[in-house]
Amino acid sequence: MDDWLKSNPDIRAIRVAASDLNGQPRGKRVPVRFADKVIEDGTRFPMSVMNLDIWGEDIDDSPLVMESGDRDGVLKPTNRGFVRMPWLDTPTGLMPIWMFHEDGRPFEGDPRHALAAVQQRFTDLGLTPVVAVELEFFLIDDSGRDLRVPVSPRSGKRRVAGEILSLRALDQFDQFFTELYDACDLMDIPADTAISEAGLGQFEINMMHQPDALKAADDAWLFKMLVRGMARKHGFAASFMAKPYEDYAGSGLHMHFSILDKNGKNIFDDGTELGSDALRHAIQGCLAAMPGSTLIFAPHHNSFDRLVPGAHAPTGVAWAYENRTAAIRVPSGAPAARRIEHRQAGGDVNPYLSVAAVLGAALNGLEDKIDPPAPITGNGYDQDLPQVPANWTKAIDAFEASPEIARIFAPGLIRNFTMTKRQEAKYMEELTPEERVEVYLDTV
Repeated sequence: MDDWLKSNPDIRAIRVAASDLNGQPRGKRVPVRFADKVIEDGTRFPMSVMNLDIWGEDIDDSPLVMESGDRDGVLKPTNRGFVRMPWLDTPTGLMPIWMFHEDGRPFEGDPRHALAAVQQRFTDLGLTPVVAVELEFFLIDDSGRDLRVPVSPRSGKRRVAGEILSLRALDQFDQFFTELYDACDLMDIPADTAISEAGLGQFEINMMHQPDALKAADDAWLFKMLVRGMARKHGFAASFMAKPYEDYAGSGLHMHFSILDKNGKNIFDDGTELGSDALRHAIQGCLAAMPGSTLIFAPHHNSFDRLVPGAHAPTGVAWAYENRTAAIRVPSGAPAARRIEHRQAGGDVNPYLSVAAVLGAALNGLEDKIDPPAPITGNGYDQDLPQVPANWTKAIDAFEASPEIARIFAPGLIRNFTMTKRQEAKYMEELTPEERVEVYLDTV
């Protein structure tokens, strides 16, 4: 990493940052001349910082605060190394970090460690998940009282309509997207295709499939920071809020995955369109864990505005072949590319927790070897299906009590996340809808 600084002599400032449970980057600014110390020794901040609420406040009665003396954890660089922060005026390098105990044990309340533990379970079985995510977001003019689509730098006009797969919508913000892709190249984020979506000023960018779940989550976490920062540089906001506009579809973070065996063969491929027993077992694991993991996929008050029937956000616990009204979709294509698309998560998730929840549930299914119910056909919203928790409070309770979640996440993380969400739910009830938008717009 020191070589990176030598090969980038224009860098004038350093950031070190870790993801808290809400996916918020928590860290410090470090002068470049002291970078060697951080690279070699890491840095320190309270363990409670990984468990702050969405406002950045301590969690009431958390054992990480007063009960433990608010003790420090040790934060060390991940294997990502430095990446540039192209949205800042000052040439700056960001070093992602994650938290450990003083004796070197991973801190179980760190969401990146949660995903690393799931990935290690696959490795121990000689398996490798191949992961890609699709990130939807809105470009928003938030300078006035109401949220609006930004004025196009090309036409000087606002297009007050959803435009699905519209080249015109992409062209309106051509310079923004060009700089965004250039920045992804600088940050080694494998951004693939961009499309316009159904919401006002809504777009989606897909990431390339890669056989490293941790890097896939790193990329999504960094990408969300990048998009928000680059939008502000262009004079508007970008938001991954699940549902900023009441009358339009919300944003998701869909995840595609397959699993390779030690010989590099896709275990979901049996040479047919139906896929293998392993495919169906993984699907059943995802379905079984879905009620308990809804809090991961819908972690905020606004998340549940998206999870309504007919809004491109499946609420029924079901699967299907090539059917986007199902929460679990098996896309068509060549058998060698057989994969699962998990469609429940909103754009406001913590990517580390979301990827861990999906892969952990699939692994539960592979271990249990139970077949799922028959796949649905037709419109899933019109069918009498088991439903995910209908509101935030029910999702919190389901997460805390779920035996499937207990197989995926450490007890400390389950406790911390539950306490965080109960505190947020309490204080969100005191806010107006406009005040909630203000909280979520730039954070999630």
